[in-house]
Amino acid sequence: MHSVERIGRYRVQRRLGTGAFGTVWLAHDDTLDAPVAVKVLADNWSHRLDVRERFLSEARLLRRAASRRVVQVHDIGELPDGRPYFVMEYADGGTLADLLDDGPLPVDEALRLTASAALGAAALHEAGIVHRDIKPSNLLLRTGPDGSRQVLLADLGLAKILAEASGLTLAAGSAGYRPPEQAEPGTGIDARADVYSLGAVGYHLITGAVPAAPGKVVRPDRLRPGLDPGVRRALLRALRPDRARRWPDARAFAAELERLAADRRPRRRPALLAGPAVTAILIGTAFALWPHGSAPVDRRIADATGRVSADVPAAWAGQVRAAGWDPAVLGLRAGHEPGFAVADDLTRWQDLGAGVNGVFVGVLEHGDITTVVNDLAHPQCHYDGARDHTLAVWHGRVRTWSDCPGGGSVVEAGLTPPDGGGQPQVYVQIRTDDGGPAARDVLGSVRVEG
Repeated sequence: MHSVERIGRYRVQRRLGTGAFGTVWLAHDDTLDAPVAVKVLADNWSHRLDVRERFLSEARLLRRAASRRVVQVHDIGELPDGRPYFVMEYADGGTLADLLDDGPLPVDEALRLTASAALGAAALHEAGIVHRDIKPSNLLLRTGPDGSRQVLLADLGLAKILAEASGLTLAAGSAGYRPPEQAEPGTGIDARADVYSLGAVGYHLITGAVPAAPGKVVRPDRLRPGLDPGVRRALLRALRPDRARRWPDARAFAAELERLAADRRPRRRPALLAGPAVTAILIGTAFALWPHGSAPVDRRIADATGRVSADVPAAWAGQVRAAGWDPAVLGLRAGHEPGFAVADDLTRWQDLGAGVNGVFVGVLEHGDITTVVNDLAHPQCHYDGARDHTLAVWHGRVRTWSDCPGGGSVVEAGLTPPDGGGQPQVYVQIRTDDGGPAARDVLGSVRVEG
């Protein structure tokens, strides 16, 4: 395709790039008055049914991911000559590879961009997809509403369904970013293959050099003297040849990069991401105090309507606000839902430097609480990982952070019915000042009536 004016209803403006199997064009959707990127299968592959299917599979996988951190597919069609195309959102900021034209990035920016890429990979993994070719040219940049750079993971031409990738696969990936298990055919891979590639991206952004072969990577602080030892350790852990010694998943790697970036910024009064859920957006002022020593071992706490309740240690039940909450604080549909907060000191809940023990529980009638919980972060704390738990009446997605500035821990949980569907869902945030084991008991005790 040397010259083209329209692709379907889309008015072509210029070529954005050409790959092995297709060409990407910048076009304009006159109906929606918006720029789009259109990928068209190359002429020389149009007769190959296997390549055509792989091309269409990329569109399906992008659609399956359904994440704001992965390029979104809006439409699919076919040219008069039979070649397929698909229409994607347009990223106006180029790629990470473009940024590297001017050499290594400031460390803070490199950490933030790599963490964002890792969260995009995590979204793929949670949709059951492994990318297999993460590199700077496949990480697009979009300008956010506030002018910041947002990273979008793109080009799933080599992606595989994780269930299929665990068996025999062909060699895939790009030199320098490819883990050893992807370099040879016949080796099963999992999501940790993408963790290696993400480590290579971060290494390149910080040092300005593509890493050497697995097992021969030069320490990044030798290419960038004065580099924080924590940054060096994080990158080299991602680049371990033995995948069992890498970060366990992309979210854990992202959390560490975010923590390192936060540590480099001037200290501010830390606040929990969901702090407003137990302060400003708790509706009304229903508030109670129990004198110390007068409560039983556990106390059943409920919201003002009596719809949602949970057992909490009596020592935590010093203060309660129980008049409901607004899920808009988590980026969900605004409204007034049943909820309560209980803690030994609610006034200090938002301060991660304060030793606080307590629980927030809120009912959610709309949205996907698992996705919300997966996107939460507390960069001041050490991310311990995520687990899926089967509780008495819930399936729980539980993520934990420890070693917060005050020495305590944070648990974020999204509870869904055990069949994986239906309503209601429940959002729970738990804070403990000693990292104690009470969180699982609290989660198992949550009940919603009606």
